Amino acid sequence: SDEKLDLNDSKWEDIHVITGALKMFFRELPEPLFTYNRFNEQEPRQRVHAVKDLIKQLPKPNQDTMQVLFRHLKRVVENGEKNRMTYQSVAIVFGPTLLKPEKETGNIAVHTVYQNQIVELILLELNSIFGR
Repeated sequence: SDEKLDLNDSKWEDIHVITGALKMFFRELPEPLFTYNRFNEQEPRQRVHAVKDLIKQLPKPNQDTMQVLFRHLKRVVENGEKNRMTYQSVAIVFGPTLLKPEKETGNIAVHTVYQNQIVELILLELNSIFGR
């Protein structure tokens, strides 16, 4: 909404509130950030260039949002000693929100593993995928 928020207000101190709102925003998009037609279950051992190519095929607003989001998530992981968030934990939290099939078919566990692997790969290879 167009509501102006004061992030210095004490009600925003709980990081879970902010993270929950961010996840809800991505979950409620009409189509996920990784658009439906790009969600293919390919070999689990995705290569960096394959993911980079998939991202380049997304609409420009999705690419830009993804770059900002993943750069932020990378900073979260870099502060893992304080917040206990690792590449894997961030991938587990955001994978299902950012990548999902249009229709749930087959084994949900397989989808989840795939989603987490892609998010983790993007975080690990951020500069290769998005450049500096």
